[in-house]
Amino acid sequence: MDGMDHDHMPGMNRTTPPPPHGHKMMMMHMTFFWGTQAEILFSGWPGTRTGMYALAIVFVFVLCVLVEWLSHSRLLVPAKPGVGSGIIRSLVHALRMGLAYLAMLALMSFNGGVFLAAVAGHAVGFLAFASGAFGKPEEVYRPQAGKATADLPLMSC
Repeated sequence: MDGMDHDHMPGMNRTTPPPPHGHKMMMMHMTFFWGTQAEILFSGWPGTRTGMYALAIVFVFVLCVLVEWLSHSRLLVPAKPGVGSGIIRSLVHALRMGLAYLAMLALMSFNGGVFLAAVAGHAVGFLAFASGAFGKPEEVYRPQAGKATADLPLMSC
């Protein structure tokens, strides 16, 4: 480079302008951390109160249980294939994916408690709706020909 250093390159100055409109900038964690001082999904939420953090943990847990429920349940009455049932299945799929993406965004807080709540929510949801612990284990893993065991195909990574 023609004798220029990083201090003289555009956009690479040492002074950082203050945040607009008096907003405080919060550093995002890029590694897992433990503690109640986290931002989960929304700016400023759950805040600094431990009770709100506990509510956020419960929210993530329930969110993951709902993803499992939508993934493994049979909500719709089996009907003839058609546009109407296809639209309803598509809407249920969109809801499931929206909830799964919300859970993923919550995990991006890198908070250890949020991570454990998400894993526990998926585990409890799987136990309740897909493991066969509460009946019909044969139907879950060996569906009969032509009989769907859930409204939506299973999610896979």
